[in-house]
Amino acid sequence: MALTVVASGTQSASVGVEHTLTTLTGGKTYTLHVDTAAMSHGSGTADELELRIKTNVLNGGTERVTYYALFVGAQDVPVKISLPVPVPQAGTVTLKQTAGTGRSFPWAVTTPD
Repeated sequence: MALTVVASGTQSASVGVEHTLTTLTGGKTYTLHVDTAAMSHGSGTADELELRIKTNVLNGGTERVTYYALFVGAQDVPVKISLPVPVPQAGTVTLKQTAGTGRSFPWAVTTPD
């Protein structure tokens, strides 16, 4: 099965800010891919990164967290891939670095063809 990249880029994270990477349209299943190779244990505080995919069930309804992952410090396996998330209506993909030194994270959102 082939994948289509629906959005991609590099996010320069500001610590404590939840950055919106992209918005999603319904009726598809998506995966988030993030390269965390820049993360470090640091000399005082380890880098911490939160990834989220938020979706709503009803058109115009409130978005809720559907996928969440937390990563701390240097990563042995740097490329993180979310579980496939079906999006019935709409959604948002976010990245938030909560501790450490602000890093840049290459990312992509894909959907199967």
